[in-house]
This record gives sequence, C-alpha cells and structure tokens, in this order.
Amino acid sequence: MLRDAMAQRNMTVGGLARRVGVTVKTAERWLSDPLRVPHPRTRLDVEAALGVSAEVLWPKAVRSVLKTGPDREIITAYPYRNACPTSVWSQLIDGAKRSITFAGYTNYFIWQEHPRLAERLRLKGDEGCSIRFIVGDPESEVTRRREEVEGVPLTVGTRIRITLAALEKMGAAPGLEARFSDDHIALSVFAFDDQMLVTPHISNLLGHESPMLHLRRLGDDGLYDRFAAHVTALWETGRPVRD
Repeated sequence: MLRDAMAQRNMTVGGLARRVGVTVKTAERWLSDPLRVPHPRTRLDVEAALGVSAEVLWPKAVRSVLKTGPDREIITAYPYRNACPTSVWSQLIDGAKRSITFAGYTNYFIWQEHPRLAERLRLKGDEGCSIRFIVGDPESEVTRRREEVEGVPLTVGTRIRITLAALEKMGAAPGLEARFSDDHIALSVFAFDDQMLVTPHISNLLGHESPMLHLRRLGDDGLYDRFAAHVTALWETGRPVRD
C-alpha cells in the first residue's frame, strides 16, 4: 500500500509530491482514493522514490489501469518523435547508471536539442556508465539512397558528420565507443539502462516526423528485450568509427 511504503521511507505527502513533480493535492488524492493511479511517467517516478512496484502500491487499481500483456512495457506512445518532451530525454540521459546507447542513423538531433551533452556524457563515463553510438556510414550506398528519398538540404551524410565531429571533440572519453552500421536506417533505438525510446521510420518522413514508443523492461523477451537484441546485433556487426 502507498501509505505503508511512504511510512517505511519516512516520506511525507509533501516530500513525495516534490520528489515526483506533482502538487501536494494530487499526492493526497492517491492516498484518499485507492482506485486513483498516477499517469505512467509519474508512476515510474513514485516506484523509484519508494522502491516499490506499482502492483504493490495500488493493488486494487493496478489490474484495471495497467495493461497485463507484453504491451504493458509501453509507458507512452508519441505520434511524432518531437512530441516527446526534451525533459523525458534529459531524465533518461542523466538518470542512466549502467549504459546509454544512441542507435539512430544520424543521432544529429541529440546534439541540437540537449545543451552540454558532451559534458554530461563525459561525466556519465567518469561514473562508470558505458556510452555507445551506432551511426550510419556517411559514404555508404544506403546513406546515398536515403538522401535521394528525403531530398532535404541538410543531408543524411551531413547530419552523420555532425555527430562524428561531436564525438571527435569528446576524444577518448571513458566508456565512449562508436561504430558504423547501415542496418538501422529504418529503426532508431535509444536505450538508457532499463528504459528505451524507439522510432520506426515511416517512408520518406524525417526522424522527427515518425512515431516514438517509450518502453521499460519488465521481463524476459518483452518488447524491450526484442529491440535490445536488435541493438546488440548492430553493435556486434558494426565497424569501429575510430581505427
């Protein structure tokens, strides 16, 4: 139960509200109404704050509110990648402890939308976090064909080279590795410990115009693990960016 979990952590209603970014009144409703469950992203924050799963915190409501099949690993679905708030990306990047993987074909937007990213990633590496980039080869035939499909001034190859230049500036940062692969032209996967953002690219649309799923790992061979296996295959067959 939520009240018991808070007591075990010596957490007040106000303290929990501040921790997960809601009003005190909202947190009080969770206690007064056993059928009221936070929104998915807030629910994850409450689980992390109290160290207890949602199934234990809200036993009466969780079965009717949370999905019970493999798709319960889906936290949120966005119709467009750029509909996902930058705050979600920042929380995932800054909250990762073990591993961060950027497996987008260009990863260009990461550097544009997140200030001081290189500094933040270098700090993660210093703390023991592995940081992997998988990018397309700017000189490959796959890249050239994609440029013809998109037909935009800021070409795929140029966007890849922006990422390569940013990685070059980072130098031999602890935990940082990068590899080329052309096998993820139609699917971008960004993984942060046990959470993941996935974008399947639609026809000739640019990355930010394609849909995105926010996933969390809950069990073996779920959605998270299926996409993680894809990233592992890309990495194992990829070519080092730096010889």
